[in-house]
Amino acid sequence: MSVDFTPEQNQIRDAVARLCDEFGDRYWLERDSDGRFPEEFCRAIAEHGYMGIAMPAEYGGSGLGITEAAILMQTISQSGAGNGGVSSVSLGIFGLNPVVRFGTEEQKRRMLPPVIRREDIACFGVTEPNTGLDTTRLKTRAVRKGDRYVVHGQKTWISTAQVANKILLIARTSEESATARPVDGLSLFYTDLDRSRVEIREIDKMGRKCVDSNQVFFDGLEIPLENRIGEEGEGFRYLLHGINPERILIAAGLVGLGRAALEKATRYAKERVVFDRPIGMNQAIQHPLAQDWAELEAANLMAFRAAQLYDRGEDCGAMANAAKYLAGEAAFRACNNAILTHGGMGYAKEYHVERYLREALIHRLAPVTPHLILCYIAERVLGLPKSY
Repeated sequence: MSVDFTPEQNQIRDAVARLCDEFGDRYWLERDSDGRFPEEFCRAIAEHGYMGIAMPAEYGGSGLGITEAAILMQTISQSGAGNGGVSSVSLGIFGLNPVVRFGTEEQKRRMLPPVIRREDIACFGVTEPNTGLDTTRLKTRAVRKGDRYVVHGQKTWISTAQVANKILLIARTSEESATARPVDGLSLFYTDLDRSRVEIREIDKMGRKCVDSNQVFFDGLEIPLENRIGEEGEGFRYLLHGINPERILIAAGLVGLGRAALEKATRYAKERVVFDRPIGMNQAIQHPLAQDWAELEAANLMAFRAAQLYDRGEDCGAMANAAKYLAGEAAFRACNNAILTHGGMGYAKEYHVERYLREALIHRLAPVTPHLILCYIAERVLGLPKSY
């Protein structure tokens, strides 16, 4: 087994890094201050063909794999764009995987190219305020009326809804009491985000100010039948096909964020002189940074091993979840240690590391907490009894 990159993959990494150089630290500091969505960055990614990196070539994509998409996401994050850069483009890169896997030919040709070209911007409507991570208990209803569905309900923590014109939405099409299991009766849709029937309220949050998070309220949103993906009642199973790629790409992005923090801390430790010596001479500075490097490299190996398995069509659930867990913890520690290395200046926005720490917390928590990942591994890998 090897996770070494091919020459072509290295070319992708280098080309994306050059593109990201056009959007440096000052750009992302300004976006963190003014909260303006980084649309010019997203369009640059799309114009260079990276939005469709893992989409089939026949629909305008590059036809590459999750490995290449992970390289893309990691390079964006490591450039200093962090979670703001990654989250601004992530749904366009992997979010429509259920359409690729389960959509009709007509749906693929209608839905995928506009996202790849950045003509459509999609958001992802899954999480609800009263169900949290228990996705099988979703309450938002989509009731069929002739050739369309009518949706009522609420979603929360929906990223990019302020700028989106499309939504990939999962909703209950059968009452839970009428199904054999809670996973039954959920259907998946990709449709217009009709703001005359949808209210979107932005959540003021701790980090990643430039990429909005929202509460979304549906009051009679109409979805044409042709916008349902696959069979009615099978939406949760379709959604699962996007979960492992999501874990992998998040893990790769977190490693990139941790590396950005480590690079800033290492440079500062070499340059900052106290008591007539650079602080990097002190083992109290050296050892935490050296440990961060080792942990980030280990998480990176796990992330790209999971990507390799996914691209081969092999089971990667445990590896993908473990990668997200390891990367989340390693990135958090690296960002925290970067602040400690900078001392008081680590608290200043101009040094960027405080932004990295705030952004590291987002994907340490979401879309699944480290605690539930450990529960998953305990049950699915170790064979221990289910604890929840």
